[in-house]
Amino acid sequence: MTLSPARVPTTSVGVRRLTATLYGYEFLQNLVLLYPLYALLFADSGLSLWQISSLFALWSISGVLFEVPSGAWADAVSRRLLLWLGPLLTAAGFALWVLVPTYWSFAVGFVLWGISGALASGAQEALVYDELDRLGAADRYARVLGRARAAGLLGVIGAMGAAGPVFAWGGYPAVGAASVASSLLASLVATRFPDDRGRTPDDEGWARTLRTGLSTARRNRSLRRALLLVPAVACVWGALDEYSPLLVRETGVPDGFVPYALLLIWAAVTAVSLLAGPAERLGTPGFLGLIAVSGLALALGAALRTPAGLALVAVAFAGFQLATILADVRLQHRIEEGGRATLTSVAGLGTELMTVLVYGAYAVAGDRVSHGTVFAAFAVPYLVWALAWASVRRWRPARALSGQVPERP
Repeated sequence: MTLSPARVPTTSVGVRRLTATLYGYEFLQNLVLLYPLYALLFADSGLSLWQISSLFALWSISGVLFEVPSGAWADAVSRRLLLWLGPLLTAAGFALWVLVPTYWSFAVGFVLWGISGALASGAQEALVYDELDRLGAADRYARVLGRARAAGLLGVIGAMGAAGPVFAWGGYPAVGAASVASSLLASLVATRFPDDRGRTPDDEGWARTLRTGLSTARRNRSLRRALLLVPAVACVWGALDEYSPLLVRETGVPDGFVPYALLLIWAAVTAVSLLAGPAERLGTPGFLGLIAVSGLALALGAALRTPAGLALVAVAFAGFQLATILADVRLQHRIEEGGRATLTSVAGLGTELMTVLVYGAYAVAGDRVSHGTVFAAFAVPYLVWALAWASVRRWRPARALSGQVPERP
């Protein structure tokens, strides 16, 4: 009788502190006024589409090289440390961009940004899930993750809303200075994350943690599928996002209004992120329907090549965002042993590798056809994947009922 009343408020306070820190961190990490303008900064600095695509590819390659080792490092050393260090690297990269706007400065900045993303990838999800589990609130993970993504997108929306006036006032230097400031504040907020996983001095090192995590994935078929689902959903639309300012400009929107057009897209993405908790109840047919509808909206909206078509692109990006969150939730629920950050980083590695391929394909296609045509073409893999998966699901029960294969529970 005496322990139970004391535990409930303690747990509630712990969850509130964790989520408040997470939401603030996500908001500040994404309150980057350079977001809606850096593709234009590159173009205005004289870079070709090939050079811009090579920068995006370098960004992903940097993440690839550090993704899994950083996840193992987070499991073996400190997840909070990595979340604190990442924004400092990003701030240094943004400062370099506006102080020395050349191709090689942009490249170094993207390397720093890629390392920063790799440090947070896996570490953040693992820290939040394990801390919620410790507090007896692991069932809230989908809702918390959805709200965290929404907080991050509110940061993006805030950046898009502020980028226009700040750019008009002080140009790229002012926008860059604001981006550096938000990254430094994010690093400060990260110091409030808990880091009480109860390690003992004889814990495994990061190399053994990495081997253990990969071995777990090889043995567990359900976990392997969850690991593959994350990059399958996230890679294409995540890469297209980087070219969205160029798509908006192609529709005839003046440069000064590009951030506001992008605001429409990300407002929809933010709103849908808040539905992650209820959407967790979607079955596989609902998930496939979400992918198919989003792919169709992307194809039609991009093919229109008009400002009105951007509304359909917004619908598509919102659907893909929700699908990405659900894929991550599925992965976290499938991880039953240690090495959560390592395994989450493995999924991130797959995403980055596939994203590099998308950047390369975009560079090849973008030299020949319009941005709208390229966006529409990249919607096709989602449609094919959803239809193929649905067909396999119908085929398996039919074979099971005919006695050719046993029906699985």
